[in-house]
Amino acid sequence: TAFFHGDLDEEIYMSQPEGFIDSENEDHVCLLQKSLYGLKQSPKQWYKRFDSFMVSHDFARNQYDNCVYSKKLSDGSYIYLLLYVDDML
Repeated sequence: TAFFHGDLDEEIYMSQPEGFIDSENEDHVCLLQKSLYGLKQSPKQWYKRFDSFMVSHDFARNQYDNCVYSKKLSDGSYIYLLLYVDDML
């Protein structure tokens, strides 16, 4: 469900989903407000939102791998977060 949290940068329309077709307006389409699983844009949009969140919480993106974040704590220890698609370690 992570991809459902991505914001879209462009207008994307889709046909009405099976089972939810408006019988009075069968020829109408839906304007997406959020990304959906299966859209080509979904992973990128989700990553942009995730990255923005991490940076706003003082995590630094690794210069060699954009999927590695780190944060130095006040006691000198570090937090490392590793991201793979929509899974975190």
